[in-house]
Amino acid sequence: MNLINKINPLRTRSGMKIVVIGGSGLIGTKLVHNLRQLGHEVVAASPASGVNAITGEGLAEALVGARVVVDVANSPSFEDKAVLYFFETSGRNLLAAEATAGVGHHVALSVVGTDRLLASGYFRAKMAQENLIKASKIPYTIIRSTQFFEFVSAIAQSATDGQTVRLPPALLQPIVSDDVAAAVADIAVGEPLNGTVELAGPEPIALDELVRRFLSANRDARKVTTDVHARYFGIEVNDQSLTPGNNPRIGPTRFEEWLSRSMPQKKASQTG
Repeated sequence: MNLINKINPLRTRSGMKIVVIGGSGLIGTKLVHNLRQLGHEVVAASPASGVNAITGEGLAEALVGARVVVDVANSPSFEDKAVLYFFETSGRNLLAAEATAGVGHHVALSVVGTDRLLASGYFRAKMAQENLIKASKIPYTIIRSTQFFEFVSAIAQSATDGQTVRLPPALLQPIVSDDVAAAVADIAVGEPLNGTVELAGPEPIALDELVRRFLSANRDARKVTTDVHARYFGIEVNDQSLTPGNNPRIGPTRFEEWLSRSMPQKKASQTG
């Protein structure tokens, strides 16, 4: 297992042009900052900056001279047809533009367990995205990450009925977005793997317990009820569904560390 607490200094010697698709999002913003700190020319591409992977607007111009494209964009809708359209259309447009521009490394952020969760339309769409990348002739690295700490609030909300949050005790191994961005930056400036690497946090935690800790830290009055048949965004999960396989890259930040860092800031903003 690799701790991803340091970016490889050997990969910082020569700047190159890197385009980050989804460069204004949670991971994208941090990734753009990390890559610029390493001395690379980074384009933070998003519809807001005039680059739209769905319509193709601005893609060709953004990719001129780019050696690496990192796709961390996510669909604005998780509805089955909409999310499939997003990942298939953006994937095809991106890969075609990269082929024309002579891009040498396509990096995409995906999700641990994608191939095991195909009962979900979202994961079927991510699988379609991965398959497009593998079928392309562009050298690639697919990075599958476990769930982000920052997404725990949405997990709680999706499972809430009144004051009860009903969740299964399935294990997951969540990771903080800072550690994801650090690992993606390191991989993006390295050689293409033409394969998949997994990222995970340092500890497995049961889904119900994860949310219970989060609500407690937030002084949220909702109560978590453990139910082995409860669903995770509409699908049944077990201890293998959301956890990585052998030898993932491990981020150093523990959930409790993140809670202790983020909760004081939240309380200060509420009282300020």
